[in-house]
Amino acid sequence: MSDIDAGRDELANRGAKVSEVFHAGASGAQLDPGGASERVGAPDPAHESYDSFATFEDPDGNSWLLQEVTDRLPGRLSLGTTSFSSAGDLAGALSRAASAHGEHEKRIGRADPDWPDWYADYMVREQTGQELPT
Repeated sequence: MSDIDAGRDELANRGAKVSEVFHAGASGAQLDPGGASERVGAPDPAHESYDSFATFEDPDGNSWLLQEVTDRLPGRLSLGTTSFSSAGDLAGALSRAASAHGEHEKRIGRADPDWPDWYADYMVREQTGQELPT
């Protein structure tokens, strides 16, 4: 989930018993079911990837950990596998690619007729944690 507050709110709106968003005050505190004393009640101030959490229970009573992922670390996804969980996620990726491509065209000093290939490469690299094209 790339926006921990939105993810938490979506779970709560669907009726899940979900905690407030927190970050670990000590290493591993997010994994300690009773570790509330080592959890800081707010998202990670810098919204660093993998550092903000919320817990919730499914209808069967299983406990889950929701984690904010703003940037995937290299190697976390198969290099050829990309997916978008919603139209909004895809639209956001297209918008970021369009903005970066505009800068690319400024650098090369002309319109890029191969923009679909450039967009596709940018979006796959972004999602799989590879260095982005310039």
